[in-house]
Amino acid sequence: MNSLSRRGFLVGLACATALAATGCGLSGGDPGAAGGPVTGEVKGSITFQTWALKPKYTDYLNGLVTRFQQAHPGTTVNWVDQPADGYLKKVTADAAAGALPDVVNMPPDLSYPLAKQKLLVDIGSAMPDAAKDYLDNAWSAYALPGQSGSYGFPWYLNTGPVFYNKALFTQAGLDAEHPPTTYAELESAALAMAQHSDRKIAMLGLTPVIADFALYGVNVMDPGGTRFTFNEDKGVRFVELYKKLYDAGALIPEALTANYTGAGTKFMNQQIAWAPGSAYDLSNFKTNAPSLYPNVGITKPITNTGHATMFVQGLSVPESSKNKPTALAFARFVTNAENQLAFAKLVNIFPSTKGTMDDPYFSKSDGTDEAKVRVAAAKQLGTAVNYTPVQWSDQMLTVLQQQLAEAMLGKKSAKQALDEVVAQCDKLLAG
Repeated sequence: MNSLSRRGFLVGLACATALAATGCGLSGGDPGAAGGPVTGEVKGSITFQTWALKPKYTDYLNGLVTRFQQAHPGTTVNWVDQPADGYLKKVTADAAAGALPDVVNMPPDLSYPLAKQKLLVDIGSAMPDAAKDYLDNAWSAYALPGQSGSYGFPWYLNTGPVFYNKALFTQAGLDAEHPPTTYAELESAALAMAQHSDRKIAMLGLTPVIADFALYGVNVMDPGGTRFTFNEDKGVRFVELYKKLYDAGALIPEALTANYTGAGTKFMNQQIAWAPGSAYDLSNFKTNAPSLYPNVGITKPITNTGHATMFVQGLSVPESSKNKPTALAFARFVTNAENQLAFAKLVNIFPSTKGTMDDPYFSKSDGTDEAKVRVAAAKQLGTAVNYTPVQWSDQMLTVLQQQLAEAMLGKKSAKQALDEVVAQCDKLLAG
């Protein structure tokens, strides 16, 4: 249901933040051995890699680098930015070659395989005092199941409301001022819209991703994170719900195509009526879909757990770095409270540092739609969960999409499809 949960969030935005560094407890001594505190003087050269931030955020990041270098005379930060296309493959290849930059922007699911191979610094061990600065749910997003530690500094967060098309709701005889708040209500509204429009307007534009199963209340993995369990009865019912909607024309046929990315465009073209998203999307609608914008309604995500989805981006330091003291100091500098707040006011993202969302920017609305979304999302993030397991990979996503398509088309039962997904994903997990 949520296009953003296909891969972290805001892929075209992978960004950074800034604050006056305090030395980060790294003065004196020599770099510690792997698995222990890292000490040493903050000096020398490092390379900092981001994900698709040029040219929009060039001034911000150049300023960030300059302030760090001024705070630490004798340091040089070389900022490189990689394009969105192929970024994840490049990071994986560089890791295998031992050629990762000193500080790398990566989401939790990319950090997991690298940390599992002991290619990333355990921040919890290297900087034992760092965890206290970050929201617990953000810090834990970079934890490695089955062992202690955390392998990334949370950089920024997002979550989102659900956007819906009031005009399409009204045309279908639905109450545009009272959108669905439960899955049962969403099902009823989706069926009514498909029937009223003679299947020309669908409510939904995507089959569910793994985070959607978790939102529905499905146990995605066993407590130890050793095997997948979303083929349980509740998971089967969830897929059967989508099958019912697909058969009625309430889920677009294109959604069955692997890695389909057109749902957002269909919402902007007013061809589907329901689009979970993020605070970033509202300004995008205003700019790129002016005819849609007056019809956009905003509501809370539907969840059976009481907790919304949280998307996380962060900064990791490879074990291969030759200058860990400076790399860790810079990563913490980028992600400290002052710099996260500054960046969040520049872009529609949210800070991962404790107390930062108490700022009036996140806690008080000026009555505009943008402010309403921002305040609601900030409040939501306090208890939000990163529902996508760090073990979840693109290969697993492809398997899920393929098997859901089989179920939607009636080639397999929901149970058969999920059993096959779980079997294949467990095999990938073991490998």
